[in-house]
Amino acid sequence: MPGTVTPLSSLLPPLICGTATFNTQYNLDPYAIDTNGIVHRALSLGIRAFDTSPYYGPSEELLGKALDNQFVHDNFPRRDYFLLTKVGRIGSSEFDYSPPWVSQSIQRSLQRLGTDYLDLVYCHDVEFVSPEEVLAAVRELRRIRNEEGTIKYVGISGYPIKVLCERAELVLRETGEPLDAVMSYANFTLQNTTLSSEGIPRLKAAGVDVVLNASPLGMGLLRHDGVPDGGQGDWHPAGKNLRAAVRQASNFCDMNSEKLEVVAIRYAFETWMREGGQVGSRGDPASGVPWKRESIEDVGGTKLGVSVMGVSKIEELDETMRVWRSILDGLEDGQRISKVGGRLASDHTWSLNRQREVQELAAGVRNVLGKYFDYAWASPEPGFVNQRAPLAPLATPEVPSTNQASSLKLSDEPHPG
Repeated sequence: MPGTVTPLSSLLPPLICGTATFNTQYNLDPYAIDTNGIVHRALSLGIRAFDTSPYYGPSEELLGKALDNQFVHDNFPRRDYFLLTKVGRIGSSEFDYSPPWVSQSIQRSLQRLGTDYLDLVYCHDVEFVSPEEVLAAVRELRRIRNEEGTIKYVGISGYPIKVLCERAELVLRETGEPLDAVMSYANFTLQNTTLSSEGIPRLKAAGVDVVLNASPLGMGLLRHDGVPDGGQGDWHPAGKNLRAAVRQASNFCDMNSEKLEVVAIRYAFETWMREGGQVGSRGDPASGVPWKRESIEDVGGTKLGVSVMGVSKIEELDETMRVWRSILDGLEDGQRISKVGGRLASDHTWSLNRQREVQELAAGVRNVLGKYFDYAWASPEPGFVNQRAPLAPLATPEVPSTNQASSLKLSDEPHPG
């Protein structure tokens, strides 16, 4: 691996803050979100990685703006946190994986994020283009990594497990070098666990170093109130029958004095932390020790499965971190970690008891879902045609100086993947 020496799995934090929520799919007005507050709070809580994409509306600009701040400059050197972004997806029906576009997209992301380098870059939603296009884009990203040094690691992202495995196998076969990372979304959740059962064996055999699980709530499907309704209306790809099955699962949780999303988030984090560990990482686990860069050795010494979560409010972030740290408390060395992190030693026992409760509830949910457990929607939908336009120069519009509403027009549209 000419441009990289240390494996990604030795460095990447197992909890990543996704910023797909900084767009109009999940929120009516992303400029009204306290994005600065969310990013700063995340860093203060020990989160050391952020995932974004040019396709997530203003997400890259808003994240870059939040990081270009005296509080961040004074307390968090760039080397202490990871920036992950993507290339190739331009619009809902427009993709460009050509080397010239990939190169220009990287330059724009560097400018938007205010950084000299990107820690990890994915080819975005690889199922929408041909295998040859994916291979060309991966080769271009690696050229940039080796010759320009503005990329450290290269991966792919998407939804269908089968396609992700095939593309990872293709890259290894054709280039002799495995992918550093593969990210799938909504495929290890309370409703669908195929990333583990079908994905891990093939991706591991293809030499993929880290497999990331994004959208643990299935892009908002696994919520008591149903899918999110942002500025784009009802965009979620789940069909009516799947939604009906999930509503029944939510009713089951209600009858057990639980909320669907509470069970779902803990199940996904906790179970993937264990099952995804074989393709996980040893980076900073954000266990609660303040202002200290940690390693997985602080919570037992083994790799942890990597999860990507997204929030729209600081309160949601605080609750997510409470759950995450409670799960860490249940690990083998959890009693010591809970004490060092300012929690009670007894939290280790509570975490183990809660783990058993959630696993029992998860079994009940699977029974309710029936044939819709491990069900996946089509991506892309039948008849999809790439509406790619000829390559044009990229422009980087200015981001408003505050998180106020804006009429800014962007060439990329938001997407959850």
